[in-house]
Amino acid sequence: MAFALSPLPYPDTALAPAISAETLSFHHGKHHQAYVDKTNAAIEGTPHADASLEAIIAASRGSNQGLFNNAAQSWNHAFYWHSMAPATTAPSADLAAKIDAAFGSVDALKQQLKDRGLGHFASGWVWLAEKDGKLSIEETHDADTLADSGFNPLLVLDVWEHAYYLDHQNKRPAYLDAVVETKLNWAFASENLARGQVWTYA
Repeated sequence: MAFALSPLPYPDTALAPAISAETLSFHHGKHHQAYVDKTNAAIEGTPHADASLEAIIAASRGSNQGLFNNAAQSWNHAFYWHSMAPATTAPSADLAAKIDAAFGSVDALKQQLKDRGLGHFASGWVWLAEKDGKLSIEETHDADTLADSGFNPLLVLDVWEHAYYLDHQNKRPAYLDAVVETKLNWAFASENLARGQVWTYA
């Protein structure tokens, strides 16, 4: 079963000015497409050919780094597109209560997400995640993912430089501020919390 590139859930102009259509054309249409293509090439004719992307990630972790990197990045990017929306939404009552318990307020969580994203060295991902009913901010480096981690990821921020360089050059704080303050998809996070299990690639 070959995987298709997960489509953007909005027009490529929808995230401007935080993220431009030009950035999305490269990031989604080229970077993400390349990860999907390399995953498909690596699983063709193997026992992984009919497996889910999540199963491939789990099976290749620690045993096939090339396949893991491309499968995990295919998953991470699809999850990232859904973590944003043209206009930011509000957390559900359940999610808001858990945010207050863990961080004090939504505004405090936003600041911590920006701080962790700014402090993350080199490439990687900053996640809002749930485990055992509690929320936390987690970081993964390079292609690593929470898809098979035991955490239930709710939202993610991409802090690879190609996510923001065309729009903000080397100013990661400007990118993080724009996305966290105006584009986070709290409805998606609320759905992931209510589902109680890891989102699946489609």
